[in-house]
Amino acid sequence: MPDIPTAPVILGNEPGSFPHGVLAERHPAIIRQVRDALPYGPRQRRALDALLADCTEGEIEPLPAGAHDREHWETWGMDAWAGRSWYDVPWLWSESWFYRRLLDAVDYFGPGPWQGVDPFRPSKLAELDSPATDAELAALDGLAGRPAEEQDRALLHGSLWGNRADLGFRLSAEGAEEATPVPALVADDSERLWSLLDTAGTGTLCLVADNAGRELVPDLLLVAHLLAHGRIGRAVLHVKPHPYYVSDATPADVVDALRRLTGAGGAAARYGHRLWAAMSDGRLALRAHPFSCAPLPYGDMPDDLAADFAEAAVTVVKGDLNYRRLVGDRHWPPTTPFAEVTEYFPGPVAALRTLKSDVVTGLTAGTEAALTAAERQRWRTSGTHALIQVRT
Repeated sequence: MPDIPTAPVILGNEPGSFPHGVLAERHPAIIRQVRDALPYGPRQRRALDALLADCTEGEIEPLPAGAHDREHWETWGMDAWAGRSWYDVPWLWSESWFYRRLLDAVDYFGPGPWQGVDPFRPSKLAELDSPATDAELAALDGLAGRPAEEQDRALLHGSLWGNRADLGFRLSAEGAEEATPVPALVADDSERLWSLLDTAGTGTLCLVADNAGRELVPDLLLVAHLLAHGRIGRAVLHVKPHPYYVSDATPADVVDALRRLTGAGGAAARYGHRLWAAMSDGRLALRAHPFSCAPLPYGDMPDDLAADFAEAAVTVVKGDLNYRRLVGDRHWPPTTPFAEVTEYFPGPVAALRTLKSDVVTGLTAGTEAALTAAERQRWRTSGTHALIQVRT
């Protein structure tokens, strides 16, 4: 990370804090959800029960010697945190470790019949096939005839808000956002982002995806729009190499989303077919780097991944987890400049993020004061606010 005044790393050991609630309550709930989602056998059920006890009361235990990714986890700090409570290590690390252990419990890495079976697939598909998704895709039919600037705004905001994508497709009244005492967008560098994309259409966009389903679909729609209007020549979609954080997108989820689009009819199907063709001819590529599932900030990324981002006209980092990894999962004062904490990043970078955790940077003092006066600290984690931040 850059040489600026540091801030404490976020841990999960403070009762009543948001991170503590994730470790103590959300992770056990996820284990129960996974246990009921698929007809796992006695072996997997026993392993899930053991993980439930371990993640709430146990200590970090290293992966066995034969684990396929043990070398990665040794590099990522596994031995340094061994023997400590899950609550007393960096929260980002502990969360990532939970999902790695969860995949072990359901034999995702095999060998055996459950190898490669995504434990979160039922919930991903249920969301992708929901009536809400139908409504959002149908809204695209009315977008095609709108002015180009309105299309830009709608698709950018659809990607920003993710599973509240309908808010992006329904354009707000002129000036409504600016008139709100506590704006939904706590920072908005969208004009700067468009300036990076307003080229001859030869540049590459790297888009670091967040969730699958209703959040991945608007990301893909934005990519299709940028390609069709000549703002980029190529897009590289960075996804997770295996299931992670319940709903994070994998290559299989991209295929599911494309099939959902192409089968939807109307404008959605046209978007889907364009994306399918773009993947076929290389204008849209997938990357699933192992570091995408690392429990570390992007300041520690390996050289080959940094080289990918360095070649892009802009890298768009989507979602809350990727934001934490981009700026560092620390107790930054909210007015800490975004440009300073991302100075290390190899090339222009933009963050599109709905606020669902404590970390935030780049706010004005006035915005922070208004948010805190209206909502105390709930604005950080409620998902009702978002930001678009750019460092060129």
